[in-house]
Amino acid sequence: MSSVTGARSILPGTAEGPVVALGEPLSFWGGVDPATGAIIDVHHPQHGVPLGGAVLMMSSSRGSCTGSGVLLDLALSGRAPAALLFRESEDVLTLGALVAAEMFDRTIPVLRLSPDAYAAIAQRPSARIGLDAIEAGDLAIPVEPPTAVALSLTEHDHAMLEGHDGPAVAQAMRIVCAMARQQGASDLVDVTRGHVDGCIYASPANLAFAEAMEQLGARVRIPTTMNAISVDLDNWQRQGVPPAFGTPAARLAEAYVRMGCRPSFTCAPYLLADAPRFGETIAWSESNAVIYANSVIGARTAKHPDFLDLCIALTGRAPLAGVYLGRNRRARRVIDVALPPGAGEAVWPLIGYLAGHAAPDAIPLLRGLATGHPTPDDLKALCAAFGTTSAAPMLHIEGVTPEAEGIADDDAPRSAITKDDLAAGWRRLNAGPEAVELVAIGSPHASLGECRALADALIGRARHPNVAVIVTAGREVIAGAETEGTLSRLRAVGVEILPDLCWCSISRPVFPPATRTVLTNSGKYAHYGPGLSDCAVRLGTLEDCAEAAVTGRVPVRLPPWLT
Repeated sequence: MSSVTGARSILPGTAEGPVVALGEPLSFWGGVDPATGAIIDVHHPQHGVPLGGAVLMMSSSRGSCTGSGVLLDLALSGRAPAALLFRESEDVLTLGALVAAEMFDRTIPVLRLSPDAYAAIAQRPSARIGLDAIEAGDLAIPVEPPTAVALSLTEHDHAMLEGHDGPAVAQAMRIVCAMARQQGASDLVDVTRGHVDGCIYASPANLAFAEAMEQLGARVRIPTTMNAISVDLDNWQRQGVPPAFGTPAARLAEAYVRMGCRPSFTCAPYLLADAPRFGETIAWSESNAVIYANSVIGARTAKHPDFLDLCIALTGRAPLAGVYLGRNRRARRVIDVALPPGAGEAVWPLIGYLAGHAAPDAIPLLRGLATGHPTPDDLKALCAAFGTTSAAPMLHIEGVTPEAEGIADDDAPRSAITKDDLAAGWRRLNAGPEAVELVAIGSPHASLGECRALADALIGRARHPNVAVIVTAGREVIAGAETEGTLSRLRAVGVEILPDLCWCSISRPVFPPATRTVLTNSGKYAHYGPGLSDCAVRLGTLEDCAEAAVTGRVPVRLPPWLT
């Protein structure tokens, strides 16, 4: 046998199966169907490929923190990959595999490979993973054991591990420490607040984890907000949601509330009145929220996977790794963006989407955007779209975000996003039928300003009878819209505003069943929506969304600033 060096065990185990080497990273949430184990991300080059039983290879994961929940569900249902082989550091799927082994006795080996070893195995049709070697045809690669990291723990940390604060905290602390070791952290850090993403009912595994922790006596010890959930908690039965889905989704949300989480039910916690401050050390999950907190606010949080978010909230401690450390917040890539003159608000999600493709695994510095004077809503849209195509937990924008000055090394690799690139990206996300049955606003949750802008765009215009217009927003924003009269203005033109849900968790029949084509101003939903809804989903401007609401159709076209 020939040999190549460069494999390290992250989570030990044995497995074998066909090799599936992905051409680009993948978000398991929104990218993999938990019911089949196949890739449903229509923008991924290997759309439709089944992953169950495979030795799955990709440089790293990307996208949603909820991927850990999808992997756990696949493990519990027997549809998971046999093993996960990464070339770069990876947390989301690793955490899902860790919880599967730690709490449910389901083992999925996770390994990290050198570039040479990764390239060699990717060419083989199948592989066998052992405790001390990977065998693939005539290739044998020795596997080094997990890195031995001396983790410095306080007396209270040890007390939590030993069960002094109860079995739930002990379990949570074991998971926090295991993740710290695999991330190479030597210390834990205190955090002031959390945001839990695992309250979305992405799969039965999310409920199994939450109820198992609650039965152990879990109770958060830091202020912890909750992400959007999968039903309108007060109205799902009236809306016709089937009990087979609505009941476990509501149980999941209620379990987190009983564990002491605040029922904020928003995927945009930075819109809450008590948002974090610059430099504050927090522990958030949900990819768009993490990127916005780090990039725009200048708070510090890793991109914590689902399940780890609750474990940190129960202990108040997080691994001191990644962008908690100043040296890891530096830009490793510089992207020069040609901002078109007169560009409207829709350019920002487009730039974020393309920047993620240009920096799939590195924090970038974007240049050339300060003259566009992006608003907080523009930056929200940019950060959310960036999170769909990049694994990075933050970005910098020269002249805009608070840490951008001097953040990139002189020799950092450079690339550009040209006007032609923007036009090609728009065509990719805007493709689909002209006839539109649904306008989707609020991914991430709409701000009060976005609600006002939609009301202004539709004022005095009659909505087309066959087009639904739905806005998803947090309860706090909806209350503000009601107080100032914006909510009544939207309802007067037939717009429905839904609390608790967001577009990435909405299901039929709340999602109108007759819909074939969706128009959205969200780059995030334009990417994930086709796989989640089984509909065509087009990216459009706010003006396009208003036109679709009134006429029922919008031509496939470039916005004026790209022509």
